[in-house]
Amino acid sequence: MRHIISILLENESGALSRVAGLFSARGYNIESLSVAPTDDPTLARMTLVTHGTDEIIEQITKQLNKLIEVVKLIDLTEGAHIEREMMLIKVDAGARDTREEVKRLVDIFRGRVLDVSGKTYTIEITGSGQKLDAFIGVLNKKQIIEVVRSGVTGIARGEKALTI
Repeated sequence: MRHIISILLENESGALSRVAGLFSARGYNIESLSVAPTDDPTLARMTLVTHGTDEIIEQITKQLNKLIEVVKLIDLTEGAHIEREMMLIKVDAGARDTREEVKRLVDIFRGRVLDVSGKTYTIEITGSGQKLDAFIGVLNKKQIIEVVRSGVTGIARGEKALTI
């Protein structure tokens, strides 16, 4: 089962490598990883996506909580949450009819064209991973030049919050 684990950790060098090392040492895969400072410059928020049974996820969270840098963590998939991912995608839009079709698709998916050159569009799309996958799916594979995805970020709905 897919799990989104959000971790509040000390914003210091080596903290990210210790979390990643914990996963690699135990043979667990990190599907997606996103890290950035919070409103408190001494803390960073890490959001990681992994797959595993409930027992494996419980083991992962116990091991993460043992790390000195980890202040607090939450498995967002245990409750109602919002998750988003951003994608930048560069597509071949050399032909006039191709440009119009790509622009129409960008509008349907509520994306934005960030850069236009003589032969390419660079597009930004934000949403769930399924939405981004669907956008890629409707494009002609020959049109796709480059894809960059941010990885999942998430937050719990309602009153629940990851704070100290």
